[in-house]
Amino acid sequence: MRKLDRAPLAVTAVHDQPIPMRDGTILRADVHRPAEGEPVPTLLVRNPYGEGLGRAMPVVPALEAGFAVVIQHCRGRGTSDGMFEPWADEPSDGADTVRWVTAQPWSNELVVGWGISYVAGTALQTAIERPEGYVGIVAAQTPADFYDDLTYIGGALALGSAQGWAAMQGLLGGQHAMLAGEDAGSLLGAALPAMFDPDAARSALPLRDALGLPGASPFWADWLDHPSRDEYWTKFGTPRDNYAAIDVPVYHVASWYDLFLSGTLENHAALGGPLVIGPWTHGGLHANGAGEAYFGPGSPAMILQLEADQLGFLREVVTDGEPNPARPPVKIFVMGENVWRDEQEWPLARTVFTPWYLRAGGSLGPATSTGTSTFVSDPRDPVPTVGGSLLFPEFNTAGPHDQRVLDGRTDILRFVSPPLDADLEVTGPLTVVLYAATDAADTDWTAKLIDVHPDGTALNVADGIVRARYRNGVDAPDPITPGTPYEYRIDLVATSQVFKAGHSIRVDVASSNFPRFDRNPGNGKLSAEATEADLTMQHQTVFHDAERASHILLPVIPR
Repeated sequence: MRKLDRAPLAVTAVHDQPIPMRDGTILRADVHRPAEGEPVPTLLVRNPYGEGLGRAMPVVPALEAGFAVVIQHCRGRGTSDGMFEPWADEPSDGADTVRWVTAQPWSNELVVGWGISYVAGTALQTAIERPEGYVGIVAAQTPADFYDDLTYIGGALALGSAQGWAAMQGLLGGQHAMLAGEDAGSLLGAALPAMFDPDAARSALPLRDALGLPGASPFWADWLDHPSRDEYWTKFGTPRDNYAAIDVPVYHVASWYDLFLSGTLENHAALGGPLVIGPWTHGGLHANGAGEAYFGPGSPAMILQLEADQLGFLREVVTDGEPNPARPPVKIFVMGENVWRDEQEWPLARTVFTPWYLRAGGSLGPATSTGTSTFVSDPRDPVPTVGGSLLFPEFNTAGPHDQRVLDGRTDILRFVSPPLDADLEVTGPLTVVLYAATDAADTDWTAKLIDVHPDGTALNVADGIVRARYRNGVDAPDPITPGTPYEYRIDLVATSQVFKAGHSIRVDVASSNFPRFDRNPGNGKLSAEATEADLTMQHQTVFHDAERASHILLPVIPR
């Protein structure tokens, strides 16, 4: 017996449709559209990864929702002509593509953008020139700025993620050269070692050489040559620098263990629109867990509903001119309880920001103490990265992982609360305020929030870093004076975590988290130019007195 009464949808598909850009460069796209009927709106996806699909979904759901779908290879990728430089041409190429689409007879002259990660970034950048007919965006796990998040965090190079992505782009450049009939041997020879022996590439000093990576991805050397957020980074047309120009409705999707969480939250704060935050890692939106944590069937099950809601949002924009105001403004996944919850704003208006103090002797609690804590950091033996918001080539490194593998190290200060008498919900922005001094010319300060279970399992919740010379911002370095205490604000971004009764809250402080971040040599040089001989022991002091009360500011939600 038939259960569905569905008429077949005849579809016309054109592969490698040429689309000219203003400078004469030809970009190519796959076009999927209804074969008959009235003109329809178009879902535009601009992809720098070379595949026809993959990250370029959702073609079939969009066709069923009444859209044509244009999946375009970014300049210099896939079958598109030109040279690829990350982010540089996306505002103009995106706008030119919208103008081409709206001129087609099958188009009703309305276009919306969709994507995850870089693909979502192209959708936001397309809006900067305000091409006529571009009316809405779904942007998931995307940065607000191209200096921050993927490349630098707190002034430190996000080594593992940035180098891995650069190596991948080198391989894609080799693939593009082969499609063009060129000799790709040198490109592939430069990219493969960094891609398939990432440990060696990350450990190489000076980092600029990185097993020859600049030969595959010339922008790698540019990234290292610009450790401050200078004109090199602002020339690209970032969302952050162009919020006033992005005047279309945007639906934001973020993840607690995504390296672009900070950027997505910033985009939402500036642009408005619905915000969904789930418990996923970067690209892992359909998983029922992250790292070593299991979040239950509700985590991936919600994705099917969210994908339908995203297409519904775009359908509302092209039909009614604006999204349905009845949609919940914010939807978050509360870890620990593993439930979805609707909210009215982000951060939550009922948040009580509460300092928990890092106390001498290693305790953590609501009262201050006196004294100092000390440790020695050796960049020759940095604290290994265990979990976090990562984008490494290695599978399953991101997310929460048991920190007990770091037990016994003397270069980590641990501050632990007594077991909680009752559940404590922490939902919102997270900051560690650290008063500290070093005998080095420069150093890093890292902080990690950890949920310690009664059986000893210690899962990371959030972490961050600040490079001492960038304690006052990343526009320009401000050298420190060795031995002088400074206030450091370490941004752990945000979370929603219920620390259950019987669990303990822990904050770990160190001066390295490698290879998530590059090693700070300690003598004032950067890892881009430093050699092994430059690596300097760093003697660190953290203060706990009333005037310099180091603490974590927890966004507590009353219950």
